[in-house]
Amino acid sequence: MTWHAQLDIDYTVEQNRTVARHSHTGPLRVLQSLYPEGDATCHNVLVHPPGGLVGGDTLDMRISASGSAHGLITTPGATRFYRSAGELALQRTHISLLDQARLEWLPLEAIAYNQCRAENRLTLNLAPQAEFIGWDVTAFGLPSAALPFEQGSYLQHIELPGVWLERGLLNAADARLMNGPLGLAGQRCMASLFFVAGTALDRPRRERGLELARDMLASHSLCGTAGATCPNSQVMVVRVLAPLVEPAVQLLRQVWLGWRAHFWQLSAVTPRIWST
Repeated sequence: MTWHAQLDIDYTVEQNRTVARHSHTGPLRVLQSLYPEGDATCHNVLVHPPGGLVGGDTLDMRISASGSAHGLITTPGATRFYRSAGELALQRTHISLLDQARLEWLPLEAIAYNQCRAENRLTLNLAPQAEFIGWDVTAFGLPSAALPFEQGSYLQHIELPGVWLERGLLNAADARLMNGPLGLAGQRCMASLFFVAGTALDRPRRERGLELARDMLASHSLCGTAGATCPNSQVMVVRVLAPLVEPAVQLLRQVWLGWRAHFWQLSAVTPRIWST
């Protein structure tokens, strides 16, 4: 049996509070809205009760925000792409930000299990004054459980149409890609953190963001497999390769909090679900 689920979330401002309105079909839910930072920022946790995707499953998420709304979205656990008998498991996320809206997209890692056939797609559309911080963390296999990623494929697609496109197909059978020095070099976690603006960032703001990220990378144990760059004037990216998820996520969280303070003058408040 395959699952097809869809979730729509719309953030608006009502009486000086960011409010999330949502609807769903299938096994995909939003837990209650939380306000650990006050009314301006609405935190939400997405829950997928089946716990993972198999071949033929599709998860569609459509998230929008308008006005001065600010949403933060995370998950309580990893997204798991399990072994497939041949059909594709697909997760699609489309985020549209209008006006001066902000969104933070911070799901926990995706795990590509051995023999999966998976696609994970994120598409962003931003108005000129809208801004976005998000990350994507992917683990290949379960090295600590001696369950390596030896067969299967994983396609990752991240796009700001007309501005930025990252698209990569990782095939477990491609030894040069998975283990070569120009590929993953034997690492089994790849992670990216990105700040995206609807229009070009002014140079001082952009350079300070890069400086903050590079200072944090330089002092971290993953400094040899991490870097920060601006592929264009609207996008800033931190990339990390690591043997396991935990050190990569720990590094991304540091930079995320630094970028929050720099770009948005917001203090360090992490989602409550991460502490449970």
